[in-house]
Amino acid sequence: MVESLKTWSQEVTGPDGSFRIQGRLASGFERLAECFVANFTTHGERAASVSVMHKGREVAHLWGGLARRVDQEEAAQWTEDTVCVVFSTTKAATAVCVHLLAARGRLDLDAPVAVYWPEFAAHGKDAITVRMVLDHSGGLPAVRAPLKPDCLTDHAYMTAAIADSAPFLPPATRTAYHPVTGGFILAEIVRRVDGRSLGAFFDAEIARPLDLDFWIGLPEEQENRVALIEHFVPQKGSAPTAFGTALREQGSLQNLFFFNHGDWMARGVNTRAGRMAQIGAASGVTNAASLARFFDALRPGGALGLTADALSGFGQASSATHLDAMLLQPTRFGPGFMLRMDNRGYGGTPVGDSFLIGETAFGHVGAGGSFGFHDPAADLSMGYAMTQMGGGFLVNPRGAALIQCAYDLTSSASL
Repeated sequence: MVESLKTWSQEVTGPDGSFRIQGRLASGFERLAECFVANFTTHGERAASVSVMHKGREVAHLWGGLARRVDQEEAAQWTEDTVCVVFSTTKAATAVCVHLLAARGRLDLDAPVAVYWPEFAAHGKDAITVRMVLDHSGGLPAVRAPLKPDCLTDHAYMTAAIADSAPFLPPATRTAYHPVTGGFILAEIVRRVDGRSLGAFFDAEIARPLDLDFWIGLPEEQENRVALIEHFVPQKGSAPTAFGTALREQGSLQNLFFFNHGDWMARGVNTRAGRMAQIGAASGVTNAASLARFFDALRPGGALGLTADALSGFGQASSATHLDAMLLQPTRFGPGFMLRMDNRGYGGTPVGDSFLIGETAFGHVGAGGSFGFHDPAADLSMGYAMTQMGGGFLVNPRGAALIQCAYDLTSSASL
C-alpha cells in the first residue's frame, strides 16, 4: 500500500514580509521543508516551489513566498499553480523534442544540421551536426552581426542571422556553451522536420500528454498565474570572475553574447511579449512540480516512449572540458542536458559554481538557479523554480541545499 502524503504548512517571515509555505510531504521528508524554509529566512528566497519524486511517486511538493504578479500591484502569495520563467532549464524540454523526433525516425542526431536546414551550411557550418548543437560543441555560441533589441522574440529573424553566421570554433573541437543560439537552431530543426513550431510540438507531444503546466510560448489565458522575475544585483566589491573580465573585452565570445542578444533578459522576460515568445533556450514557463514530472517521464518505460538505450545516453558526457570557451569554467554535457559539474574549489572559491547531481544524472540549470533533473541510479527526479535570481551560471546555495537534502533523504527512504 502506497503511503499518502501529509499536508504541511508554516508561517514564515521573509525579505518581503510574512507569508505561508505549504505543500505535502511523505513521512521522513520533513527536513526538506526545513531546508526550503531556511532559504527564505537565511538566503533571500522570495517566492519559489520545489518538488521531489522518488521511484516514480511524489514524496515532496512545497511552495510559498510573496511574488509580484502580472495582474496585481502588490506582491501576492505564491500558490500551488503559480508558474514563472525558468530560463535555460527550458533547454532540456527543447532537447527532448529533438530526441522524440529522432526516436520516431524523423531525424538523425549525427546528421549535419544542414540536412534539415540547408541554409545553415553557409560560412563553413556544413559539418555541424544536430548532436553537436545538443552538447554545445558546434562552435557557434554567439552571433557577430549586431542584433536588434527584440531579436529573441523574432524566430525568423534569429534563424536568418544564425544561418548567415560563421562559426567561432571548428565543430567538435571544443565545448563552448551556447546560451541562446543552440535553442534557435534546435527549434528550427523541429520546425523544418515536423512542420510545427517548437512550442506547438512541445505542447502537443510532451506537455499535454504528461499533464504538465509547462509552456514554451505562454498562452494568454495563463498569464494570471505568472510570478514575475526579480533580477540578480551583484554586490558592490564582489571579486571579479574570469567571465566578468572577458565580458569587457570587445569582440570576445562573452562580450558578444552578453551585449548582442537583445533586451529580452533585461526587459522582455517580465512582459507578455517576452513570455509568449518561443525561445527554445530560455522562455519556458512552469513550476517545480511540472519540472519534476517532466524529468520523471524520462525513466525507462516512461510515458514518452523513449528507449532505454536513448535514455541511458542522456547521462553520458559527449562534450566536456576543463575550460568552457563561453563560461570559462569546467563543464560537462550530454545530448541536450547538463551533467554533474563539481566545480568546488575551482577559481579559488570553496563553493564554486556547481551542479551536484549524481554521476549518471542529467538535467539542466536556468539563469538565476532554477533546475530540473533525473538521476537513474537514485531513481530521483526533482524540480525547483523561483522568482529571485541568484548569481553564477549553475546552482546557487538555495538550490544546492535542496538537492543535497533530497539526495540524503531518498537514499535512506524505504518506499
